[in-house]
Amino acid sequence: MTGGRVAIVEDDRALLDQIRWALKSSWEVSAAEDAVAGLALLDEQPDLFLIDLRLPPSREPKEGLELLRAIRERRPEVPVVVMTGERERGHALKAVELGAYDFFRKPVNPAELAVILGRALERARLVAENLALRDEMSARHSFGPIVGTSPPMRKLFREIEKVAPSDATVLITGQSGTGKELVAQSLHRGSPRASAPFIAVNSSALPEALAESELFGHEKGAFTGAVSSRPGKFELAHRGTLFLDEAATLTPSVQAKLLRVLESRKFERVGGNRTVSVDIRLLVATNEDLEKRVAAGTFREDLYYRLNTVVLRIPPLRERPGDIPMLVDYFREKWGKHHGRVPRRFSPAALESLVKHGWPGNVRELEHLVEMLTLMVEAEEVTADDLPGAFTKGGGTEVSRPLEARAASESLPEAVARFERELLATAISRADGVKARAARSLGIDTNQMRYLCRKYGL
Repeated sequence: MTGGRVAIVEDDRALLDQIRWALKSSWEVSAAEDAVAGLALLDEQPDLFLIDLRLPPSREPKEGLELLRAIRERRPEVPVVVMTGERERGHALKAVELGAYDFFRKPVNPAELAVILGRALERARLVAENLALRDEMSARHSFGPIVGTSPPMRKLFREIEKVAPSDATVLITGQSGTGKELVAQSLHRGSPRASAPFIAVNSSALPEALAESELFGHEKGAFTGAVSSRPGKFELAHRGTLFLDEAATLTPSVQAKLLRVLESRKFERVGGNRTVSVDIRLLVATNEDLEKRVAAGTFREDLYYRLNTVVLRIPPLRERPGDIPMLVDYFREKWGKHHGRVPRRFSPAALESLVKHGWPGNVRELEHLVEMLTLMVEAEEVTADDLPGAFTKGGGTEVSRPLEARAASESLPEAVARFERELLATAISRADGVKARAARSLGIDTNQMRYLCRKYGL
């Protein structure tokens, strides 16, 4: 038996016997001769239905169409194939509109029938698998790669679900590495703009002299090097979503222009006088406290209230340690596949060390760690001994070990790198994840900070 269970509703007994004979080697067949008895076949849990449109008592196509409608209401996942007469194409198309998988015309061609039913069954199985996978993925991480089942993350998922279909401006807050762009992408995918562009801009990476040009575009000759006109990110995001990360770093002039765009959805390119109208949804992210920025006079108060329509806060990883084993599982599968390596299991002791860690670099730090271990660990299982020095069984750091013990186990470059990483991690943690503030406390500039954070996966 290579097929499945097919329920046939056909009042012509000779035709019914022909179909039974054609299917008997591959299918388990149950049959009925009218719509009432046909609907009762649902109790036998068939994999698909094959129904004639002209059924008793009236033998008009409406009988079959009503049966189709009833099957779809009670078991929408079960595919229905309809049989029609030679001149009944209109009724067959109506059946497809009502949800029939396919139709074929009488007289029955056994080979054609077998192909159609086989395809219908395969489609039903794929739909069932996709539904099961969707339910499983929803239970694990409801919004793509945003992984978590902890109460803070479930709250965030519910908020995303509520806000995504709207056009509201959303302010996404959270420490560096928590996944603010992933949240923005989830909002975009869940919106009516999902098929339009999603344009992401890291505001802190925009050169101050070119920030307005990057965002709003420029006309030819607007400044030295502007050899041709070019649209900015706002125009590229037309009808879609524009995501501005690190919004606290926007210059005063860009803040003023952004406020106008939010109020009118209009602006002029740099060096131009033609007004450009855009239809965008704006999502903004920051790892800094904008209220403090407003109080310090470095962020416009009127812009802040414009951006503060809906606020989504992403919890730092230390507030949801129960999600760490799930995140580890997700990342080991991801990077194992990416690098062509068998995903490494993590021992209970290794997972315990990860759960106890403070994670100043949040999910990004964890992902970089798992990728590194995927590449460097040759055994099938990652143990606590494979973890870097910042991870110990007790959840402390290598700083707590005596100098003599450390000196005996590592070279000078290794010790310097470990100390540098731990110093950075501590500064970031004390700055509540705000790297610009951490950089100031360490006496280095933001470019150095970015380089070191990339170097150490923070």
